[in-house]
Amino acid sequence: MKIVTILRLIAFSVILTAVACSNNKQETAPTEEITAATPTTQQSAGGSGVKETKKDMQALLNPSKANEKSPETFKVNFKTTKGDFTVDVTRAWAPLGADRFYNLVKIGYFTDLAFFRVISGFMVQFGIHGDPAVSAKWREAGIADDVPAQSNLKGYITYAMAGPDTRTTQLFINYGDNSRLDSMNFAPFGKVTKGMEVVESIYSGYGEGAPSGMGPEQGRAQMQGNAYFKKDFPKLDYITSASLE
Repeated sequence: MKIVTILRLIAFSVILTAVACSNNKQETAPTEEITAATPTTQQSAGGSGVKETKKDMQALLNPSKANEKSPETFKVNFKTTKGDFTVDVTRAWAPLGADRFYNLVKIGYFTDLAFFRVISGFMVQFGIHGDPAVSAKWREAGIADDVPAQSNLKGYITYAMAGPDTRTTQLFINYGDNSRLDSMNFAPFGKVTKGMEVVESIYSGYGEGAPSGMGPEQGRAQMQGNAYFKKDFPKLDYITSASLE
């Protein structure tokens, strides 16, 4: 990625933080950090112990082929270390976001993924893959923005981003009324319809991510994957699997 692009994305992330603070909120917007470095070696699920088949890895390492149009409505069932929850997706709310989500679920992307940024009363963020080689591929596979058609209210699921047209795989579920994010172009594409109590029970003890808080630092997470999460943040909860209903 060109240095100019990196600087632009970092600048936009700073703007989002400033806007959040101006709204008298302590939380920063759910931004996705884009890093310039690329892992030099491929690791199997970041040392997490999950073994992907050759077929699975081919799909995970080829974002350009994960391009199916999603159904107009569909459900995704998540299994996690805290229990299960269900997301109902309505494509009309954010078509490009819904399509990306559908394809990620279909190829098995959401397997052994950490809830790496959990801020009580605000949101829970996830989507960095446990294998750094997979993360490197998807960081370059941004999708264009959708115009928000729904508000970021409790239970709604939305993409994190690092500027215009930078949505990739990182998602967050709102814990409360975060409608201030609507004007910042965060476009929900679905809603948790079952198991919101599970979502709210996800471990939040680490709080905000580094360097602002004690939680995981996104750059290291993308470079080291689950090896970093599981070594330095052993209390994190994880998505074990996700399936289409």
